[in-house]
Amino acid sequence: MNFSIHQASHIGNRRFNQDRVAYAYTNDALLLVLADGMGGHLHGELAASLTIETFIESFGRHAQPRIAEPGRFILGTMRHAHERIMKVPHDQDMGGFPGTTCVAALIQDDKMYWGHAGDSRLYLLRDGAVFARTNDHSVVQQWVDSGKLSAEQARIHPQRNHITNCLGGIEDLFYMEAGEPVALRSGDVLLLGSDGLWGPFTDQELVEAFFALPVADVLDGLVGLALEREDGHSDNVTGLAVRWGNSETAHDTDEPVSHVLEIS
Repeated sequence: MNFSIHQASHIGNRRFNQDRVAYAYTNDALLLVLADGMGGHLHGELAASLTIETFIESFGRHAQPRIAEPGRFILGTMRHAHERIMKVPHDQDMGGFPGTTCVAALIQDDKMYWGHAGDSRLYLLRDGAVFARTNDHSVVQQWVDSGKLSAEQARIHPQRNHITNCLGGIEDLFYMEAGEPVALRSGDVLLLGSDGLWGPFTDQELVEAFFALPVADVLDGLVGLALEREDGHSDNVTGLAVRWGNSETAHDTDEPVSHVLEIS
């Protein structure tokens, strides 16, 4: 498979970084996953770490070198991560059950399978536009969908971080929304981001940022600009970017390879 890839994270102006991100690949499959934890120190980062760990472990077991049923793999793995989080002993004095958003994608046979819970996003950028994007599970997004708010009003609304779905948290709250599988084209860019990354930008700004520049340079630049725009009030800022196509770097391997971003 040929792709360029880069992942980055910054603590922002928070005490702890509860975002987690990783990717893994074989010769036939590429997994991308990002989680944004919440619920207080240790809780949020534990939930996010468990989610990333579950995906990486499951990919290592099942990608031999292909995933038999990609859509079912994403759903089953995300649900298993949710179940693992719900088994973690919790301390009410520390905020109750841990929780985390999650967005994941699996690329196989030049096709992307994807799913998410919460407001961490996946963008598919193609031909100077957003070709596909996840739909936030949040109160503000519900107001946008009902016509009560515009997209621009939602972007700066004080309740924009109030999500309605997550892994962990409350047992019957979790569900995964699956996107329709998409055939990828050479030059497509995939961007996974926590709300700290995508929040300060319009969709068009994200599209324009990736035009003709290496994904590593763009993503690092977006992280820095997100911190600047939030001016001392930044959330954790985390992203993973991929450019797909024959002109990108070849990734050949005899065994599954995984890269979990080290976050301090």
